[in-house]
Parts: sequence; C-alpha cells; structure tokens
Amino acid sequence: MRPLHLTSLTCAALLVAACSSHPPAMWGAGDPASLQALPPDQAYPELFEAVQRGQVFTDQKHFVDALPKRDPARIRADYLAQRERSDFDLKAFVTANFIESGEAESPAPKPGAPIKEHIDKLWPVLSRSYSQVPQYSSLLPLPQPYVVPGGRFREMYYWDSYFTMLGLEQSGDKAQVRQMVDNFAYMIDTYGHIPNGNRTYYLSRSQPPFFAYMVDLEARIEGDQAYSRYLPQLQKEYAYWMDGAQALKAGQAIRHVVKLPDGSLFNRYWDASASPRQESWMQDVKTAEQVPTRPKEEVWRDLRAGAESGWDFSSRWLGDSKSLTSIRTTSIVPVDLNSLMYHLEKTIAKACQAAADSACTQNFDQRAQQRQVAIETHLWNSAGGYYVDYDWRQGQQRPALTAAAVFPLYTGVASQAHAKATADAVRNGLLRPGGLATTQVSNGQQWDEPNGWAPLQWVAVQGLSRYQETGLAAQIGTRFLHQVQNLYSVQDKLVEKYDLSGLGEGGGGGEYELQDGFGWTNGVTLKLLQKYSTPYTAGK
Repeated sequence: MRPLHLTSLTCAALLVAACSSHPPAMWGAGDPASLQALPPDQAYPELFEAVQRGQVFTDQKHFVDALPKRDPARIRADYLAQRERSDFDLKAFVTANFIESGEAESPAPKPGAPIKEHIDKLWPVLSRSYSQVPQYSSLLPLPQPYVVPGGRFREMYYWDSYFTMLGLEQSGDKAQVRQMVDNFAYMIDTYGHIPNGNRTYYLSRSQPPFFAYMVDLEARIEGDQAYSRYLPQLQKEYAYWMDGAQALKAGQAIRHVVKLPDGSLFNRYWDASASPRQESWMQDVKTAEQVPTRPKEEVWRDLRAGAESGWDFSSRWLGDSKSLTSIRTTSIVPVDLNSLMYHLEKTIAKACQAAADSACTQNFDQRAQQRQVAIETHLWNSAGGYYVDYDWRQGQQRPALTAAAVFPLYTGVASQAHAKATADAVRNGLLRPGGLATTQVSNGQQWDEPNGWAPLQWVAVQGLSRYQETGLAAQIGTRFLHQVQNLYSVQDKLVEKYDLSGLGEGGGGGEYELQDGFGWTNGVTLKLLQKYSTPYTAGK
C-alpha cells in the first residue's frame, strides 16, 4: 500500500492551491523551523477573533486549517481597513481570502466486506504526503508520508499515530511504519519535541510520549539497531519533558516537571502558551469567563494541558469531577504520563546499551528505578487497590478509579501484587458490555462514562496480559471488538470513540461531532482481531 499523494486530493482539500493555475510558493520539510507560518491568531489576530467569536464556521478548527490565498499581512491590513464599512460581509471576506480545508475522504465499503478488508482499504485513503506545503499554511511539512486519523483531523497526531502504526504493521505496511517513526524523529530534531500534531497552532505542547513505543515497534521489525539509530531523538524528547528538573526545589513545579517535598520527581501535562486554543477558541473563552475567581490565563493553560494529555476532557482534570470550569490539569501528577516516562527511561537505557554506552545505560536505569519507587509510593492507592493520579498542590491522591490505572501494568512499573489488585478493581469497576470504561463519572465530557476509546482498550489488554490476567484482558478485548463490529454492521464505518453501554452506538460528548475514519480504532481493531479472532469478527 502506498500513501495518497497530492494529485489524489481534490481541489476542495487543504492543498487546493497546488491544483490551481497560480499556486502559492511551497515550503519544504528541509526549511528551518523559523520559516514556518505564524499561527492564525498571530498572523491576523483581529480577523481570527472576529471569525471565531462570530462562529462563521460550526467547527472552530475549520478556520485555523484554512489556507490564506495571499500574504496574511495584506489580508490583515485589508480586513482592518474594511471591517467598519456598513456593507462589510465577514463571511464573504473569508471566502474571498481563504481556501477552506477539506474533510478526509472515506471510501464506500464493499457490501458485506469483512471489517479487516475495509480497514486495509482505508490506509491509503488516510495517507498523506506533504514534504512541501503552501507558504502560508498552518500545516507543518514532514519529510515522509504519514496517516491521519480522519474526519476533521487532517494532520498527523502524536499518540494517535502509535496505535495507527500497530495497524499498519498488522496490514503488512512495514515501510510506512518506518516512515512515520522518521517523521517523529524529524519533529524532535526540528522543534525540540513532538507537537500535539503537525500544525503551527499545536507547537506549544506535546502529547502522551509514545515515541519510545514507536521505536520498540520499529525494532521488532528491523532489529535492535533501531534503538541506537533513534537514541539522539529519545534523549532529546526526554530532555523536553524534564526541562528545569535539575534546579527545581522540593514542593515546586516548572513546565512539565514536579518535585514533591520528599524529592520524588514526576511529570505533569503543561502547555507553553496561556491563551485560548486556536482550534477551540470560543469554547475556551467562554469557559474562562465562567471562572471570575481565577486568572483567565491560568484556566487557559489548564485547558491546553488537558489537550496535551489526550484526555480532552475528563473528570480526571476537574476539581469537582463535573464542571469544566473547575479544571486544574497542571496541579495533577498523572499516573499514565509517569508510567510512559518510566518506559522512556527504560528504552533510553536499552538504546544506550545497544550503542555500547554503559554510563548512559546505568544512568537511565537508575532514573527508571527512582521513578518506579515514586510511583509505588505516591500513586498507589492502598485503600482502593489500584493506581491513581496525585494532586501535588493539595498533597493528596485523587482517589477516582480510571482507565489510566492500567498504564503501570502496560509499561511494567507495577509489582505483581499491585497488578493483581488493579485487575480486580478494573474488573469490578470499569468493565462494561462494550469494553473498558474510561472513568466511572458521567458528566458529558468525552473522556468519561459511557465512552470507551480504542487506545485504552489496547493498553489494558496488553498490560493485563503482561501480568497473566489473560481472562480479563480477553473480556475487554472481545467486548470492544463486538462493539466495533456491531456499529460497522449497521453504519459501515469505524469511529473515534464508542458508547460502551452495549447499544452498539458511537460515543458522544466533547467539543465536536463524532468523527469516523478512524486511525487508532482501525489499528487497535486489527490487533485485537489478530489476538482474539472469532467467527463474529470474520465478516459483517
């Protein structure tokens, strides 16, 4: 399978200018990061605010993905000169000056086609190759082809991509797995970290650090030389997440790092910007307006940090577990993030060993051991018998049971006894007819009850299997497969999230309509089919 190239895209898509007779100049992946276009809220701030506040488009992401037809500075000047005229039409001005972004294409499935066949045909449709982008695009160029999730998500996302890559490997497209790992390595080298997605407006934050798992995947394909090849990027990503740790005093936090009073070092989610998210600008403005007791910038940073977590949004980040106005993401030490950081440390140690650097190996093995002790000390809830998040500002655990509790099993942090207790807690508290529930809270947020998400199912299945809890793993995996299959049988599609109550429906809540495509669901479904192949998954 080969990626879909620019010539396959319609002129209604983001790169429509490339199809026109007078396309704008193209910027390539080899250009310095300093040449990237300004994010829309900086390039034409007054116009940006007017469009978003006026809700010219139903989805606030639509405008930030639109392509300026000419120099943004000229567009801004013309807008400022024209906006006070009595006959000024904002929608018409946008139409005249921007090429609207197009949705990802979805093929019509072959009637009665098995779900695996449908997914295999989706990969080339969801593939993109943008080593060059139009001069003023918010899209960041990447040297190799990549796969997008689908729907409104027309760019490559960080943690989504790992689960997509699992599916690509299962489909036999090992070449594109390597291409995507190389893209992430390129972003680390170019920007100092992996952005949330390859858009200018995502550069201020990252996402759950799955790059080390991508390297693991590539190493399974080609051998351990992958570890030594990507060692520089693994170390750079680690430096990004640990920036400021060396000088941090006990009881304080800086950027992504938290040091507890006993000296334990943890990571948290954090965003370098403290403004409304460009792609959800109006929602963030309204949320901050409802919290007059807090500085707006503080609320916005917590919202952005919630987006970095990938769980945007969830009761995990809310002070009262119910209202988004109580969000306090940066005050929370997440168990899943720190489990992933443990795996990153162990992976760097392994890569150093492959590179015959014994001092580095010893250093990162020690860091991983220290983090493991910290997790077992502060993130283990002995009363409930499962892993939890920790509120470092209040100095206490957040006792809610969530799907994040399985991450210590997935990464190997957990002791055997704690893994067994966690399995019991998950079985009793999070197992649903359609798989593993995200939380036990129903509040309208998309990363809460009753929704279930493909990546969390895979993390649970793999983590539980690692500790010989294969029965529970199979229950979660096969129930989720049933859920995916039931909706596919009726609607001929795979979607971003699912309602796990057993009704065979897609999930709800969140800031946008349910999206189909869908990258990580496709990948996890293929892996679960391979692991739990049963007659009901053979066809429609």
